[in-house]
Amino acid sequence: MDVIERYLEAVAAQLPTEDREDIVAELRDLILSRVEAREEELGRTLTDDEKEAILHEIGHPLVVAARYRKGPDSLIGPELFPYWLFGAKAGLIVIAAVQALGLLVHVLGAPADFGRAISQAFHGFFSGGLTLLGALTLAGAIMEHYDIKPTWLTQWRVRDLSAFGLADPAKWGASMTGSDKAKAEWLPKGAKVWGLRAETPRAAEALWSLIASAVFILWWIGAINFTGLGAFSLRGGAVSVTAAPIWNLLFAPILAWVVAGMAVDGITLWRPGAGRLRAFLKIPVAAAGLWIGWRLFEAGHWATLTQGDQTARVVGGTTNVSLEALRAINEAGRGLADTAMTLGSVLSWALAIIMLCLAFDILTQMWRIATMKDC
Repeated sequence: MDVIERYLEAVAAQLPTEDREDIVAELRDLILSRVEAREEELGRTLTDDEKEAILHEIGHPLVVAARYRKGPDSLIGPELFPYWLFGAKAGLIVIAAVQALGLLVHVLGAPADFGRAISQAFHGFFSGGLTLLGALTLAGAIMEHYDIKPTWLTQWRVRDLSAFGLADPAKWGASMTGSDKAKAEWLPKGAKVWGLRAETPRAAEALWSLIASAVFILWWIGAINFTGLGAFSLRGGAVSVTAAPIWNLLFAPILAWVVAGMAVDGITLWRPGAGRLRAFLKIPVAAAGLWIGWRLFEAGHWATLTQGDQTARVVGGTTNVSLEALRAINEAGRGLADTAMTLGSVLSWALAIIMLCLAFDILTQMWRIATMKDC
């Protein structure tokens, strides 16, 4: 095959099929005209090496094909890149903060495993960070390719910019002090977060709920790992934690429940005046949480602790929510079985409190619907 035809074939493979023939014909005419001009200048037929030199002047097949390709010529263009960069910085800071908190808990619980805890924290940060960057890049590429322009690209307001402090490491550092000055830096008096004043915590709560839910989803789907959740230490040695089958059965419902909660938080931020709509949506979300909690109580078996050749089940349920269970915790020893019993009782009480809060939330939203005058 002639070098020119081989070159055109490489270019054609990168072109859309509907325009391929016309573009290749145009490009062939350009190449042949340059070859003929060179042959006329030299008074002889060009060799393959001389033809290849002309093709090098025209450009690499990938570069030439890109000149004819429709649509954007970059994965994330200059208009979207600042938003991608903000999301990357804010997300990485949140992941780093979560991993640091997990590392602290693990080190306090098992100081002897400090080296392994550091290794797990770095692994969790890098795996979570790569997943975050990949998701942001994919979303940006889709928006760039299909020319999707969300309203926040063009209809932003200065009063809505407080949340961009999430990408400022200095503010995160100041917030660790918990001082009034740090709080004022995050939400100064009179400032608004997506249209809601900082004096009313609704916007701030929704924003932090969105962030916490996003981190939970990344952990739930296995994109990031938290040290100390899958293993801990007792006096008898390391203890591994294995989730019970109920968590596999409830994997999709729990994921959908968290995503639904994020949607309600999003409405709180973007439609602050839609109080009745928000109340209507919170009721089924809270009801779904009650259903998940009841399924967990019905299952009973929540996890299995393993230490060497010994195993003990972490069992929860309504029977653990009692004064007798609390007394048993106070009298329990530090063996594997006693630890499993303590965990079962503590988690049962925590789940019961969460379910009571969800039930109260349903009643609260029903009262708001009945008394609210806005739409």
